[in-house]
Amino acid sequence: MKIAIAQLNFRIADFEGNLNLMKNAITEAERDEVDLIVFSELAVCGYPPLDLLEQRDFIDKCTDSIQILAGCTSKVAVIVGAPVINPNEKGKKLYNAAFLLSDLNIEAVRYKTLLPTYDIFDEYRYFEKNFEFKIVQFRGINIALTICEDIWDDQPVENTFSRTRLYTDSPMDFLIRQHPDIMINISASPFAANRLNAREEVLRQNVAKYRIPLFYCNQVGANTELIFDGSSMVLRPDGSIADRFTPFEEEVRIYVLENLMNPPEAGATETETNLSEEYRIEMMHKALVFGIKDYFRKMGFQRAVLGLSGGMDSALTLVLAAEALGVENVIAIMMPSRYSSDHSITDSVKLAENLGINCRLVKVDPVMDSFLGQLIPEFGGLPEDVTEENLQARIRGVILMALANKMNMIVLNTSNKSEAAVGYGTLYGDMNGGLSVLGDVYKTDVYAIARYINRIAEIIPYNILLKAPSAELRPGQKDSDSLPEYDVLDPILYQYIEMKDTLNAIISSGFQKEVVERVISLVNRSEYKRFQTPPILRVSSKAFGLGRRMPIVARY
Repeated sequence: MKIAIAQLNFRIADFEGNLNLMKNAITEAERDEVDLIVFSELAVCGYPPLDLLEQRDFIDKCTDSIQILAGCTSKVAVIVGAPVINPNEKGKKLYNAAFLLSDLNIEAVRYKTLLPTYDIFDEYRYFEKNFEFKIVQFRGINIALTICEDIWDDQPVENTFSRTRLYTDSPMDFLIRQHPDIMINISASPFAANRLNAREEVLRQNVAKYRIPLFYCNQVGANTELIFDGSSMVLRPDGSIADRFTPFEEEVRIYVLENLMNPPEAGATETETNLSEEYRIEMMHKALVFGIKDYFRKMGFQRAVLGLSGGMDSALTLVLAAEALGVENVIAIMMPSRYSSDHSITDSVKLAENLGINCRLVKVDPVMDSFLGQLIPEFGGLPEDVTEENLQARIRGVILMALANKMNMIVLNTSNKSEAAVGYGTLYGDMNGGLSVLGDVYKTDVYAIARYINRIAEIIPYNILLKAPSAELRPGQKDSDSLPEYDVLDPILYQYIEMKDTLNAIISSGFQKEVVERVISLVNRSEYKRFQTPPILRVSSKAFGLGRRMPIVARY
């Protein structure tokens, strides 16, 4: 029996486009005499559809898509995910379902049991839990058909305040009693650079326990802040990995089931998972480029504009945007003020020349002087403070938004996760934009990605990597005037945000009590700022936005 896995990039609510992707894959599968082709979770509508699931017309189009796909199965059977209406009078309106389509019919439907309600997931908001377990039979093969989280009942511990067993039930424990020959799991599992081995660990764990092959089909594609890397896999009964898909790429691969039932041939070696620091940075780089590219493509935009300050964050954002969109579609705006250093201009110009980017200059001082002329009488003789600094940042924000409006572009926000965490940014100024590229990248990783980009040749001028970070909003200003050094700040932030460690636990790991208290206070007090930022490309297991829901008005 030939089984194909289709790792494809679906667009949310693009029913025609998603159907065409699957139809093309089915046509190719027919030519290769495939028996069964597998698509990912909620493939007909894209994942995550969020509150579109509350609209009856949306669900009707999902139902229609399933019927159309069934009409394409005269030669090749299909497994595909879609929402389906719960036929019972009680419970949530919908199930998250996996369909087996064959011989022009709907042969079987299975429902998702484990509905994640953590981090970016909120599936119990929409779906009813499954309570009935039954294998799927297809041409003499018994299939344990599961949906994403259904095989994550026992998962790696992410932090000190989490459990490995999040659920009381294990769907596979019920299904294995019916003696399935293989497991098929359709998934929509997002990318996280700090958990590169977690997914593989879960898959191996399932195969080790149940001793049958596992076909794992994950979607690829970026949907707003969520980036799905695909990385689909096939595992043999002995737990060895028969194949891994290329991350961040659409692929269809075919397997002969009988060849997977036995251990690999003598002398065959399995490629080990690369968990090196360099690989983590490489994957972050790929994810960010992919996230930008897919966001613009799916939003219908082609061009981006950003402020180029001569600093590290804007330099990296420019390089990533150029790689994602093409240099002809990216415009960099230098906006120096009286506080900008000469090297901020020269470094920016050199970077733009290295990339072949259109770089323009718009001066801030004339606008600043005009604003102050109007506002100084209203300030009533009060001394200069952060107000004047913020005013410069907001002028720059207005300039960028005006250019974006006039030329049908998206402003790329250049703030990093370290700054966003502690509120080191200006609302409606350097925190504005249509997409935050580095909002889930700590400053130390910003430098690491820049060094990775420069590994072969100097693209980002070395002076940008070497000079002290500064907002340049007052004479001689440095980030370290207001914040701990980033090699101290970032580990504290990681422990507090990703690991959810307590203040005492962070202190006990070797940091000064006063520093930790101040950092945590800044994080907690800055929630109102983060609430108003653009969507952030998620490349970690705990990004600001959908995955970290904190009250704005709180005393903790």
